[in-house]
Amino acid sequence: MSRKLKDYLVIGLKGMAMGAADVVPGVSGGTIAFISGIYEELLGSISNVSLKLLKTLKTDGIKVAWKQLNGNFLAALFIGIFVSIVSLAKAIKWMLENAPILLWSFFFGLVLASIIYIAKQITKWNVISIIALVLGAFLAYYITTLNPLVSENSSLLFLFLAGAIAICAMILPGISGAFILVLLGAYKPILAAVNDRDIKTIAAVGLGAIVGLLSFSKVLKWLFANYKNATLAGLTGFIIGSLNKIWPWKETLTWRTNSHGVEVPFNQQSVSPLSFNGDSQLTLAIILAIVGFGLILLMERIAVQKK
Repeated sequence: MSRKLKDYLVIGLKGMAMGAADVVPGVSGGTIAFISGIYEELLGSISNVSLKLLKTLKTDGIKVAWKQLNGNFLAALFIGIFVSIVSLAKAIKWMLENAPILLWSFFFGLVLASIIYIAKQITKWNVISIIALVLGAFLAYYITTLNPLVSENSSLLFLFLAGAIAICAMILPGISGAFILVLLGAYKPILAAVNDRDIKTIAAVGLGAIVGLLSFSKVLKWLFANYKNATLAGLTGFIIGSLNKIWPWKETLTWRTNSHGVEVPFNQQSVSPLSFNGDSQLTLAIILAIVGFGLILLMERIAVQKK
């Protein structure tokens, strides 16, 4: 695939959108990758990291191995993700603390439209596709209703497994990796390790993430190659079920103290916006949801015109 500098700038912008989504605990960068049309290429590129690539590197050199890896694509994408996380993290954190309903409303509209976008790519609906859709929706919804573990485990083996599981969630459209870490009770130990520069713990989590990413991407690539319609249906269902997590109006049932000593929501449930008496943000929240929804439709229209 021959690309120009302009194409890689666009990929970098898509990476920035993925990074912005990953900063929000509940929105998956995988969803953004899917609706921006780079999901399958991302899976294929990641799954290229194998012993075969090392053999190519040894026999044919860096240039051939880089091309086999689709290195330019991955580099542009991950630079975009990194830039986004570094530059937008503070702004999104401020939004989460000061205007969470508005932020969640935008993402809710965006993810809602992505369901339509992905479902339209299913060329044939049959019994298997419908079952995959229902199972995906049920599984994702069930995950969003789970209570986070109160007890925390800081053993290296557990954190290795937590890193592997979380990275799998991160490349799945729907549930975010950060949310999975919170559920497992691994979010706080990992955050503390980063703040304390605990190299041993960070290495264990990082190694787990690498193993999980390389293995799970191969599974997803195989599913797309052999059962594309059923896989798309399952992912569509997964995103439908995950809408419960990003519903803007929440009632906090219990609280927890974060690493900075600040109380933050621990367990929440979705409620009607009408239960927020005198909510002056309702109109703006609806507008932002429509903007998010319309943004995906616009992206789809541009993609169709390019084809």
